[in-house]
Amino acid sequence: MKHLFRGGCHPPEKKEATKDLPLRPAKTPPFVAVSFSQHIGKPSAPMIKIGERVLRGQKIAESQGFVSAPAHASVSGIAKGVVQLRHPLGFLVDALKIENDGKDEWHPDAIAEHDVDKLAVEEIRKLVQNAGIVGMGGATFPTHVKLAPPKEKAVDVLILNGAECEPYLTSDDRLMTEHPEDILRGAVLFARAVGASRVVAGIENNKPRAQGAMRDAAAKLGLAQVEIRALPVMYPQGAEKQLINAILGRSVPSGGLPMDVGVLVHNMASVYAGYDACRFGHPLTERVVTVTGPGIRNPANLWVRIGTMASHLLEECGFDAAATKKLIVGGPMMGMPMRDLEWATSKGGNGILALTDPGAYVHRPCIRCARCVDACPMGLIPCALSNYGESGLLAESLEVNALDCIECGCCSYVCPSKRPIVQWVRMEKAEINRKRQLAAAAKK
Repeated sequence: MKHLFRGGCHPPEKKEATKDLPLRPAKTPPFVAVSFSQHIGKPSAPMIKIGERVLRGQKIAESQGFVSAPAHASVSGIAKGVVQLRHPLGFLVDALKIENDGKDEWHPDAIAEHDVDKLAVEEIRKLVQNAGIVGMGGATFPTHVKLAPPKEKAVDVLILNGAECEPYLTSDDRLMTEHPEDILRGAVLFARAVGASRVVAGIENNKPRAQGAMRDAAAKLGLAQVEIRALPVMYPQGAEKQLINAILGRSVPSGGLPMDVGVLVHNMASVYAGYDACRFGHPLTERVVTVTGPGIRNPANLWVRIGTMASHLLEECGFDAAATKKLIVGGPMMGMPMRDLEWATSKGGNGILALTDPGAYVHRPCIRCARCVDACPMGLIPCALSNYGESGLLAESLEVNALDCIECGCCSYVCPSKRPIVQWVRMEKAEINRKRQLAAAAKK
């Protein structure tokens, strides 16, 4: 079956190690370090005193503004202090270290049950906001913001993103297979919040059990407005603009948002967490993480407490540190390499990948083959962008729409000269945005 969006590529899937492994709880860590910067927008502001005992689900950091999200304790125990950890993007972030007392005692405010059928739209949004839910496919945009589109942006379709097109990762696959009813119940709540009359779950064809489980759940719950759409396997189908195009044939304009074409896209894990928050009052304190790769002796799909240190999780899964050449948060295409183990799991981290052969090569000059142009799902000219990035020509990069790049890495994957195209474009975008912020600050 031909894929339904422009460009893309099909790297080896390499999901065999974990696709049949059921979800199980990871070992509870002796302490967690819950970051205040787990979302796009302003970091949350700490609100706990050092030495104070906190309970699981207790709010430990408050939102700062609308585009922000609170953070919650993922274990019960003593707040030991604020520590600095490495963020996947390279900078240091503040996190609250909580020493686990082993009691796993929930805060009373985190276990308030609700009748979801009677929840008003504003109640749904508020519960999701208070639970600290963000885009859990990696984007980490606060979910409550997406559930409150402007009145002039009418949304008629809610898309559930079950593509999970990155190699190795199977966290969403297992979540759909094992918890389809809760996902669909959450989808109904999200659709109600934005006024969408249709829900379409897009699931790639390499996840037949997930497709079947979701179809059975939709039939059991009598959800006539829900469609389970089987999609051909193609990367980066999980990118929201490509998924919208593949499912609905609608094209999000350059610089636009899905709501500009009447659509909202939510990750399966975010929708599941949304139902958990609306039905049981639970804040986001754990998520599914796939730990896999040639450098992992015991790969697994784990329920992991937010703030669990990488060293603790990797030890449980049999991490071969000597053989591992590259450790990645996320998948091999869009994930970020980490240079040490001094970092903690977060809301947006759906995988940890240990590679023994990272596939690093010495890059050569561009040979003008245009394979990257054919592969680019955004219709850009990556070879030109890489040359401009290598030369530091930011104005020229803007002229060829560098900011439209979704950083999927298809260009680097297909390049015969092994040029780090996506890394250069990522650098260009960061520098362009930095200069714009400086200019705005100077003007203000």
